[in-house]
Amino acid sequence: MSSLHKNTLLKNTSSLPSRMLPPTATKVPGSSTTSSTQNIPKSRIRDFTPLPWSNYFETYEDVAVDDDNVFRVYKMGEAGPVVALLHGGGFSALTWAVMSTILVKQVKCRVIAMDMRGHGDTKTVDESNMSADTLASDVGKVVQTLFKDEEVPPIILVGHSMGGAIAVHAANKNLVPNLRSLVVIDVVEGSALEALHSMQSFLRGRPSRFKSLQYAIEYMVKSGQIRNIESARVSTQGQLIKCEDHKTNDNSSQECSRLSNAIIEEEEEEEEGGTTEVESNGSKRMKTAECSTEKSQDTAYTWRVNLESTEQYWKGWFQGLSDLFLSCSVPKLLLLAGVDRLDRALTVGQMQGKFQMLILPQCGHAVHEDQPQKVADALATFLTRHKMAESLSGFERPSPCC
Repeated sequence: MSSLHKNTLLKNTSSLPSRMLPPTATKVPGSSTTSSTQNIPKSRIRDFTPLPWSNYFETYEDVAVDDDNVFRVYKMGEAGPVVALLHGGGFSALTWAVMSTILVKQVKCRVIAMDMRGHGDTKTVDESNMSADTLASDVGKVVQTLFKDEEVPPIILVGHSMGGAIAVHAANKNLVPNLRSLVVIDVVEGSALEALHSMQSFLRGRPSRFKSLQYAIEYMVKSGQIRNIESARVSTQGQLIKCEDHKTNDNSSQECSRLSNAIIEEEEEEEEGGTTEVESNGSKRMKTAECSTEKSQDTAYTWRVNLESTEQYWKGWFQGLSDLFLSCSVPKLLLLAGVDRLDRALTVGQMQGKFQMLILPQCGHAVHEDQPQKVADALATFLTRHKMAESLSGFERPSPCC
C-alpha cells in the first residue's frame, strides 16, 4: 500500500478520545540472565491461575442442530438485539468473555458466543470438516435452532480472524436470519493469504503440550498471543484439552521451565523500573487464586484442535473475502490492528464509504482480547449510531467511525 493511501486512510479514520488512547509501551524484558523469586515481592508475581467462564457469561446451552451435532453456546443479557460472536481458528467462545461483559453494560443487547466445529466444547460427527461452507452453515443452523420457538431478534454478526471470514460467508449466503449488521475483526484477504505461507512454521514452533493450565496461560501471555492477562486466564482453557495419558513428558516440562524463568525475569525488571500492574476484577482474581492448583499440576494439556491438519481449508476461508465483504448489503464495521492490513479492494471500498473502519494500534492479532474496552466501545458506538441498540446509563458515545 502506498504512503498516500495510508495517510488518506488515517485521516479518514476517526480519532480516539483520550480515554481510548493506547497505553504506553511496556519495557521488553531481557533474557540474558535467570533470577530467583526470593528477591521479588509476591505482589509482583503475576497470577496465571485460570478464571471460570461463569465469572463472565451468565449461562451456556448445548444447542443440538440435529442428532449428531451439538454446539456449545455461551450467553448473557436478556433483552435487545443479539450480538453473535464467532471466534478465530484455534480459539474458543471464551475468547469473547471479557469484552462481552463490558459491552452488555454499555448497550441493551444479548450476547451469544459459540464454539465453532472442532473447537471448545462443541461435539460434531465430522470435526475435521472445516470448510468455509460447512462452518457458515453451522452458524446459520445454530442461530435458527436457538430461536426456533420465537421470532428471531435482530442479529449483529461479529467475527475475529477465521470467525470473521466465516461471518462474511454466512452473511453473503443469507444463512443468518434477520441479520442487521456485520463486524469483522482483524482479517482481510490480502494479509491473511500472505500469512498462510508461514502458518505451519508458527504452529510447529508452539509447545505441543503443557503440564498445567497455569503454564499454558503463561505461555500465551509471554509469547504475545494474548497480551491481556485477565483475558488469557479465562480464554486459554478453551483452546486446550487434557492429554489422554494425563502425563507430561520431559520436553513439555523443559518448555514450561523456560517460560517460568522468563516470567521471573520480566517481573524483576518491572520491579527495578518502578512499574506497577493494575489488576481489574480484583475480587474475581482473589477468589480464584484461593483455590488449590495441585490437581491441575499433575495433568497435562494439549491443543483442542490440530490446526496443522486444517491447512486444506485455509485458502477457502480467505480467498475472495474482500469482495464478499463489500457486497454484503448490511452496515459493516472493520476493526484492524494496523492500516497495513488493508488490501487494494478494501482500500478503494473504504475511500468510497462502503464500510466503517477503526484502527486500534498497539494490539496483537487477538484485538478483542488485548483491548476489550476499546473493542466494546467501538461495537457499542456502531450499534447506537445505526440505532440497532439503546445505550445504557453511563455509556459515553465516542466520536463516530469513518
